[in-house]
Amino acid sequence: MNPGKLVGFGIIIVVAVLALAQCAYVVQPGERGVLVTLGKVEEQARPEGFGTKIPFASHLVRITVRQQTQILESECYSSDLQQVNVTLRVLYRIPETMIVKVYKDYAGDPFESLIAPRVQEALKEVTALQSAEQIVRKREDVKNKTLLAAKEKIGDLLFIEDLVVENITLSKELESAIEAKMVQEQEAAKSRFTQQKAQIEAETAKIKAQGEADAIRIRGLALSETPGLIQLQIVEKWDGRAPLVIGGGGSGGSATNLILPIGNSNALLPPQSK
Repeated sequence: MNPGKLVGFGIIIVVAVLALAQCAYVVQPGERGVLVTLGKVEEQARPEGFGTKIPFASHLVRITVRQQTQILESECYSSDLQQVNVTLRVLYRIPETMIVKVYKDYAGDPFESLIAPRVQEALKEVTALQSAEQIVRKREDVKNKTLLAAKEKIGDLLFIEDLVVENITLSKELESAIEAKMVQEQEAAKSRFTQQKAQIEAETAKIKAQGEADAIRIRGLALSETPGLIQLQIVEKWDGRAPLVIGGGGSGGSATNLILPIGNSNALLPPQSK
């Protein structure tokens, strides 16, 4: 065969192989494809899986729809004009319905062109309304307000799932001043707790003493009004042994009688002579 024909046949084979390779594409899981044909963007995003396109005239741009994470650093100023450096972790994703619009209308990385500027703007607006001390103490509140403001600014183009405040950095002097103030407040709170505890203990002791005094007064009143109450209490506490009654030696039978347990009577009797 003529060498020229062999070369031409080889070129045809190579072109055919390249054309076949250009006809097919694969969109991986978690991605969607934007098909561009001679500069025109197809309005519907291509789903994951295998597909075909026009060779040499079309190319496929793959865009992830998974949740992504980016670190964002921002320099802000508080309401008391203190510089505050905040490091955020931004969790976001591109909704499938907005893939083609984002690709057509916004150049470059969607995070850099859409999310980062708006999150920084929202964060600066929130921190400008609070002192540096409040920003440090209420970082969760700062995060929630920034997230809400950023979502309003971005709209439905992209979804910001969450913001995580990783670090808040102040000047060394400001950090020392805030730390000293927090220590003073903790000491004051501890002192208030000690005072409240002592006051409660004093009130408890007073109530207990008052209760004991009332009980004694009521008991004395009951004894004066009911003289037989003592005899009743002796009977109630009797252990079942026969008592020993010792009569008084007074005249007229008016002497007081003592009721003693028989087990103790021997100790009161005079010793017998042997």
